[in-house]
Amino acid sequence: MPTTLKPVVSQWYRHLDKGQQFYVTALDEEEGTVDIQHFDGDVEEMDFDDWRELAIEAIEPPEDWTGPVDDVERDDLGYTETDMTAEDWEEPLQEKGQQAEGEREEEEEERREE
Repeated sequence: MPTTLKPVVSQWYRHLDKGQQFYVTALDEEEGTVDIQHFDGDVEEMDFDDWRELAIEAIEPPEDWTGPVDDVERDDLGYTETDMTAEDWEEPLQEKGQQAEGEREEEEEERREE
């Protein structure tokens, strides 16, 4: 089943027969070629005639689309999560099991009051 889809740079596609996912990395109109990169990282170049013979469909990017991409920092993905707040950065660091100086003073005052 040949495709009528035109290759679009950065668009993800799926082979209907194999289920493999890939995206278009470049088009060369002069040479008549399409560069694609499969989800597993393999890179391939094909001409427009071969492209038209593919049984493919356009898809949304996979949830973890970084599979084929080298050197992506987690912060660049836009979904880095942290439970830290601005106040957490203002507090001094403590060794595990140690109390902050203010907490220690409060406990000493409580003992004196008893």
